[in-house]
Amino acid sequence: MDVARVMMVAPVRNAEAAALWYERLLGRPADRRPMASLADWHLTPGGWLHVFEDAERAGSTLLNLEVPDLDAALAELAGRGLTAGPVRTGGVRTRFAVLEDPDGNRVTLMEHPVA
Repeated sequence: MDVARVMMVAPVRNAEAAALWYERLLGRPADRRPMASLADWHLTPGGWLHVFEDAERAGSTLLNLEVPDLDAALAELAGRGLTAGPVRTGGVRTRFAVLEDPDGNRVTLMEHPVA
């Protein structure tokens, strides 16, 4: 199987309100708004995030975003009014912190230095 793209989907109750929160998280507006109920960000050449209005499934998603410098990412988010939980460690070298969007979708920022 040849996979061209990986798309994460965050179901939300209100796409407009959620898009504003994800703009704060990602530091920029959505790359596309193909319909009122969908906002998408192209995070990497093959990795996209879709924020999609689906009240029945809202709050049920786990999103993991790897960042090169967790402390810098958390400071940047704090400057935008977003606060993550405490920094924790996992395994030998992984550090992570968790925050939730307004619907309860869990966003984990991870740093995994390759040293």
